[in-house]
Amino acid sequence: MDFERLNADKRELSRRNRALGFLAGALACGQLLSLAVLIAVMGTERTVIVPPTIDKSFWVTSGKASGAYLEQMGSFIAWLVLDVSPATIDWKKDILLGYVEPAQHGALKARQEVEAERLKRINAATAFTPEQLVPSEDGQSVVVRGRLRTLVNGLETANDVKAYLVEFGFGGARMHVRTFKEISNARPKP
Repeated sequence: MDFERLNADKRELSRRNRALGFLAGALACGQLLSLAVLIAVMGTERTVIVPPTIDKSFWVTSGKASGAYLEQMGSFIAWLVLDVSPATIDWKKDILLGYVEPAQHGALKARQEVEAERLKRINAATAFTPEQLVPSEDGQSVVVRGRLRTLVNGLETANDVKAYLVEFGFGGARMHVRTFKEISNARPKP
């Protein structure tokens, strides 16, 4: 038996075992580092909320939006609700319901379905032209004032100045419509 060759083979195997042990240790450290990064990132999802069109710069924090954002979203919601015809009310209703607070979803859906049925039955259309937007950052709401034209079978039956209050709430890192209702203060302030 050649002891010199046996010792050389033993040293070579020891060297290989150390290299494999070092490699296994490096892989385990990499796994632990990946786990630590995943735990650190978990729960920090970023949701970007953007109004349908951007006309002005705005800011949004975790529970509040700027007046410019409220104006843009308020006019968009008013367009979805008030500027409708028998051909457009169904798809506008579906878009609107994507922006509605979950607690108000059922009530607003029922209201819009009743309105859709009424418009289709009498072949009516409404066209809303905003004239003034009055945001309230403290209340996270906007008052939309303007003219609401109503046409039945192509003939104008009404052309009135109206005002609507749109209130917003935050939930799940998104701004939702909490309230959309007509208010009596329809005359714009000078």
